[in-house]
Amino acid sequence: MSPSKLASRTDGPEGAPHVTFSHSLASDLRMWDPQVAALRDSYRMLRFDTRGHGNSAVPSAPYSLGDLVGDVVALLDDSGVDQTHFVGLSMGGMIAQGLALEHPDRMASITVANSMAVLPDGAETMWDERIATAREHGMIRLADPTIERWFTADMRAREEAVVGRVREQILATAVEGYVGCSEAIKRLDYASRLGEIDVPTLLIAGDQDAATPAAAMRVMHAAVTNSEYVEVEAAHLSNLERPAEFTAALVRFLSS
Repeated sequence: MSPSKLASRTDGPEGAPHVTFSHSLASDLRMWDPQVAALRDSYRMLRFDTRGHGNSAVPSAPYSLGDLVGDVVALLDDSGVDQTHFVGLSMGGMIAQGLALEHPDRMASITVANSMAVLPDGAETMWDERIATAREHGMIRLADPTIERWFTADMRAREEAVVGRVREQILATAVEGYVGCSEAIKRLDYASRLGEIDVPTLLIAGDQDAATPAAAMRVMHAAVTNSEYVEVEAAHLSNLERPAEFTAALVRFLSS
């Protein structure tokens, strides 16, 4: 499949170190608002809506991770970016791994947050069920269970406005885009190649993340030679649940 045109936004001063942010499934570029607000004066930041999400085009499903990686490379080319630090969470972290493996010359570093390198046994059935639910009922049936996986009970009670905005992003996701990207995630299998990643890598895990457990990310850390590992007190969307800790870890890594 040819590259899909992605909706994007750039913030920060020209000439500053370049960072690209990639969001989770059923979200959009607004997921990174806290990090962009904190880093606006120091970094040139590119955010984009993954194909099938936000304001990007919605090609017919299914997609592959190769498609999603190719979209990013095309976006960097169109934006005149030769090399960037790349920060991805969940699906974005899977894209980060693909970029580091297939286009290492374009990556100054990668940050893989709340993600994994291979699906656990039996996960394909779970994804098939979610795809069927989206096809039959739309995103409304998936919104509440997703919110419960993505945030701790404390976060849901403490930050209703933040959680509400994420719920709106889930509901706004095109069914075809959700299905297409879910099909890509179903075929995730980078585990055997993690040792090939040689760009500096930061791994950020949530200690209460049931979707992409910290234990799986520690295995990734052991496999990626040039990697650092940070664990924060959060569920799946750690950048929103613990924005200060997440951003501080990211800045320490980028500065090094």
